[in-house]
Amino acid sequence: MSESTGTGWFSDSQATLGDRIAGAREAAGLTRDDLARRLGVRRSTLQAWEDDRMDPRANRLQMMAGLLNVSIRWLLTGEGPGVEGPAGPQRLRPGARAALAEVARLRQAALVLAQDLGHLEKRLRAELREETE
Repeated sequence: MSESTGTGWFSDSQATLGDRIAGAREAAGLTRDDLARRLGVRRSTLQAWEDDRMDPRANRLQMMAGLLNVSIRWLLTGEGPGVEGPAGPQRLRPGARAALAEVARLRQAALVLAQDLGHLEKRLRAELREETE
């Protein structure tokens, strides 16, 4: 385990939570089945976390960090005690770097939209309940 500064292979701008889960699992020498069994979740759930289709709950995140010997902060942001990325310089062509920045921007925009949709749905359900009462 090493101390990461938030730059490099697993940094927040280069990797997702799922990338860091998969990287730490592989560095620990565990298969998806092994880690899922130790966490008490289905393999499909762990795969959804690694594929960024779902996020683990806080209690599972804490267990995972302990099992993988990384910090929760590293899993979430790529900063703090975690695992090293592959050896060798990671040089991205300018087009790839720009594409990654655009992906990060769109991911953030999608999260904001999802939150807004959730709030709107909650308001709409409350309005519909009031109409039926």
